[in-house]
Amino acid sequence: MPQDTTAQPSLKDRIVQPINEGARKVPAWLLYIVSVIPPVWLFVAALMGQLGVDPVKRMEHQMGEWALWLLIAGLAITPLRKHLGINLIKFRRAIGVITFFYVLWHFLIWLVLDVQIMSQILADIIKRPYVTVGFAAFIMLIPLAVTSNNWSVRKLGPGWRKLHELVYAAVILGALHYIMLVKGFQLEPYIYMAVILGLLALRVPDWMKRWKR
Repeated sequence: MPQDTTAQPSLKDRIVQPINEGARKVPAWLLYIVSVIPPVWLFVAALMGQLGVDPVKRMEHQMGEWALWLLIAGLAITPLRKHLGINLIKFRRAIGVITFFYVLWHFLIWLVLDVQIMSQILADIIKRPYVTVGFAAFIMLIPLAVTSNNWSVRKLGPGWRKLHELVYAAVILGALHYIMLVKGFQLEPYIYMAVILGLLALRVPDWMKRWKR
């Protein structure tokens, strides 16, 4: 009896292929629309008194945590493609831009609704290490958001990629900001930092190759 020599798709292919096919059908601009929903929900919940006794702190924390999730998601796109074959590269720019605006909202809630007094804001940035670290991460993301367009890619050439490597420092500082912010020992921010360092470690072989060249 002749044997069936048709190659059967592996478990990885059965998982990866549907993800890639589904991703091709989803336009990147849809992420911008979806990204509006969480902040709007958060502000509506605050207005309706559903965020507890300190809604400003709750909004501030939640926007910051969502921004950290997005930073990690953007960081994961390259390893996912290289090591698993999952291609979500077309969403990377949208994720980066959305991340910046989430960080911006996190900063503005702290600036406008929490502290409010300009002299106190400047004093906090200078004297409170966790604020200094968070503010540094925010500053690093500004040039990345400004240059997240095709014109900047063409204008900056190879320098564009080097500029956008600032995100590695920014994401580490973001996780460090969270660790320094929480009171006492909490496992969650350390998990975020471990995931970030793990995703960066996957890039080390490529960095070594580039350095040798």
